[in-house]
Amino acid sequence: MSEPLIEIKDLRVEFNVREGIVKAVDGFNLTINRGETVGVIGESGCGKSVTARAILNMVPKPGKVTSGEILYYRRSKENPSDGQSRTTDVLDLTKLDPDGETIRQVRGGEIGMIFQEPMSSLTPVYSVGTLINEAVSLHRLSPVKRVGAQITETIQTHRRVTKAEGRQIAIEMLRKVGIPKPNERVDSYPHQLSGGQRQRVMIAIALSCEPVMLIADEPTTALDVSIEAQILDIMRELQESSDMAILFITHNLGVVANMAHEIVVMYMGKAVERAKVQDLFYQPQHPYTRSLLQSIPKLGQKKSGERLASIAGSVPDPFHLPPGCVFHPRCPAFMPGRCDTITPQWTQVGDDHWASCLLYEEAGK
Repeated sequence: MSEPLIEIKDLRVEFNVREGIVKAVDGFNLTINRGETVGVIGESGCGKSVTARAILNMVPKPGKVTSGEILYYRRSKENPSDGQSRTTDVLDLTKLDPDGETIRQVRGGEIGMIFQEPMSSLTPVYSVGTLINEAVSLHRLSPVKRVGAQITETIQTHRRVTKAEGRQIAIEMLRKVGIPKPNERVDSYPHQLSGGQRQRVMIAIALSCEPVMLIADEPTTALDVSIEAQILDIMRELQESSDMAILFITHNLGVVANMAHEIVVMYMGKAVERAKVQDLFYQPQHPYTRSLLQSIPKLGQKKSGERLASIAGSVPDPFHLPPGCVFHPRCPAFMPGRCDTITPQWTQVGDDHWASCLLYEEAGK
């Protein structure tokens, strides 16, 4: 039986700027179970990364969560006595002090995150080892500490090990993510590493404390395909051994098809479709999902002279979203007088398959 770990209910995140209000996340709902990988896909600016940051109470200013809940079903750390089950506390992560002790324990120690920008996420004054050892408590890699020191301090903070033990774990994590000569690289600074190596250090930091959930925001962007495959294998192994949940955010549909159990498609801050992987790829129901999948290049397409499909129109101005369904100006199934006036609701279109589209609301009547 599935056990929920994170439950997002009607999440809304807004950015109030001089030009107006941007609804970066608008009524988002999602349940992530223990041991499950959920992929989130969509065009740039659709709200994927903001949703991920909201889970850790790290929405950058001037953004803020205006309503909704993010419930974290947190197991007690103590071993249950004979005949008793482990207790579970329910925390609403949106209500926690963003600088408080509880959320600092959750970040990194219980929910790890691989950030999208490896160049700016590592602190340049720390070595690689220090980053892995400390970063979970700092949540940012220092540019003037060796990488190994940063990893080591992270581990010490959340796993209660000595500095020497933390250093050995840091070396092992660097080896696991494919950093050559980890015994030497543990004392390197971020500026001494390539972009791909920095990304791997970020992955090592996120995984070093064996979190119950990993948020991976474009985790393999700067990696070549061989290292990418290696990193994905590491994630799978950790998931299988520890029942870790993964929220996998990516533009790479091939990767998410290989990694996820379930996929959520986002458009302009809203979830428009949610389904098991095979159902979504072979039986997409929302017009946006269909258009997105049709735009994937196919083997032999260039030789056949077939033109690469694209989604009609362009992403709307976030300050002036269209009424009704936000996708209607680009939708090939647009129904005048309905799609431009009525906001669609979630409709079940199959077994564990949901879409937010008036086509199915009409069919269900």
